[in-house]
Amino acid sequence: MRGTGALSGSSLLSHTAQAHADLEPQQTKEAENDPAHYVPHFFTAEEYRFLCYACERLFPEDENGPGAVALAVPRFIDKQMQTPYGQGDLWYLNPPFVNGPPELGYQLPYSPQELYRRTIEPINTHCLMTYNALFADLSTAQQDEVLHKLEDGVLQFNDIPGAVFFEQLRTNTLEGAFADPLYGGNDAMGGWKMMGFPGARADFMDWVNQQGAPYPLGPVGMPPNVAPYGPDALHDEED
Repeated sequence: MRGTGALSGSSLLSHTAQAHADLEPQQTKEAENDPAHYVPHFFTAEEYRFLCYACERLFPEDENGPGAVALAVPRFIDKQMQTPYGQGDLWYLNPPFVNGPPELGYQLPYSPQELYRRTIEPINTHCLMTYNALFADLSTAQQDEVLHKLEDGVLQFNDIPGAVFFEQLRTNTLEGAFADPLYGGNDAMGGWKMMGFPGARADFMDWVNQQGAPYPLGPVGMPPNVAPYGPDALHDEED
């Protein structure tokens, strides 16, 4: 009986361990798909916290629809930083680097990854020195004040003008709010629903000339048959 009991216990424990092992990938996938429980892969916890609050101030929830956090914009940007775009592989980053007129575009030697990494911590340091709190812990009015200073070029961190970082953050925020959900943002197609955009439907020509009439059908996203940031998709872009 003792032998049988030991065998049964051992078998039960092994089955329990296997069950937990089977659940782990599913739980990880659920966390990846849930903006509230997403764990960033590029940003540190403190950087990601800044990102959540900054994006929300740029794209706040209001009577028109969800804000940046509900739309998973921070998750989108974190995933974006792990792509050739985030690493600067798609940018021309060779010298000389000089201050030029705005029409010449971006003139710094930093990839999007480096812009975020080199700027978020100094912004938090500025907030600590000015308000005695990190950006995420400021009031919304104070957060807006900091963002306006960045946008207006009042703040500069080493050789990165605040306006350059602000434009990077603003652009990525809008991309995350309205890109196809396959890329990690626009959660539940909330951005598209807010605009009445049909998404990736094959045909909606009957509604092109309806003079502002609301589209009667909900949006649809691209089929998730290929990972948008995976090798196959990147290979297609290169071709």
